[in-house]
Amino acid sequence: MCGVTDQLVIGGDCGGTGTRVVVTTLDGAVVGRGSGGPGNPVARPPAEAAAALAGAVRDALGDLDPALVVGAVVGVGGYSLLSTAEGAAAYSAAWQTTGVPAPLRTVSDAVVAYAAGGHDAPSGCVLIAGTGAIACEIVDWEVRRRVDGLGWLLGDEGSGFWFGVQAARHTARLLWSQVRTGDLAEAVHAAVGGVGPAGFMSAFYTLSRDKVAALAPILFDSARAGDPAAGAILADGADRLATTVLALEPGAGPVVLAGGLLTGVPELREAVQTRLRQQIGRAGVPTGDAARAAARLAAVSLRE
Repeated sequence: MCGVTDQLVIGGDCGGTGTRVVVTTLDGAVVGRGSGGPGNPVARPPAEAAAALAGAVRDALGDLDPALVVGAVVGVGGYSLLSTAEGAAAYSAAWQTTGVPAPLRTVSDAVVAYAAGGHDAPSGCVLIAGTGAIACEIVDWEVRRRVDGLGWLLGDEGSGFWFGVQAARHTARLLWSQVRTGDLAEAVHAAVGGVGPAGFMSAFYTLSRDKVAALAPILFDSARAGDPAAGAILADGADRLATTVLALEPGAGPVVLAGGLLTGVPELREAVQTRLRQQIGRAGVPTGDAARAAARLAAVSLRE
């Protein structure tokens, strides 16, 4: 029979591009890490997303005894689907394959992103900008309100997809106007393909959403190189992201900045932080390891 010092917890972060899992001791020491494919059950079939999580758990456990795991918290993009019969059944079946006796507790990926801000405050706000964009008010470790996160047709302003569309829109307009295109438009045209404006448009409309979002790094590179159009679009995106989180009217709790764009594009993060500092007197804190934060939530819940 294992003692308290042998007990382990699992934390996970399941998003549209991948799944990450950590195994830690109750005091937070990481003893295993695993990864898997996309884990958002809205973007992927639920059974496929659940299988990615289970595979990442087995990978993280390695030679560790699953029976030592006494708690598990996993943040899931598309969390709402887990309340459906199909989603619940898929995750229940997949979890059984891990051999972990502790029940799986799933929460919104926004909750673990917020928890990864390096604090213990149960209430605050988180702004997430990756392929999509959303801001959430967190109250007692649960999502209370949300702004944006409306998807590629209705919102996600300041997301990777949004930046990709703006870059393509700028390129198409310059190509049709037959003026000098500039560095951003030339780079986007080369990435998308097609000959001339009509060819570019035809090629662009065949792109999948992730390919459109993949144009965002081209825009950021062009902004760094001094392209004025790219710089203006970056500033516009920062305005929109700041407006999104400010719509929640942040109180005294932490404001956490999460997602691939805000953690991986310093120019965008700093622009958003400048706007937040001007409006609410503090810049917002970049998020850390969301999977490890989920494991911390699992450990904390055992003490409650």
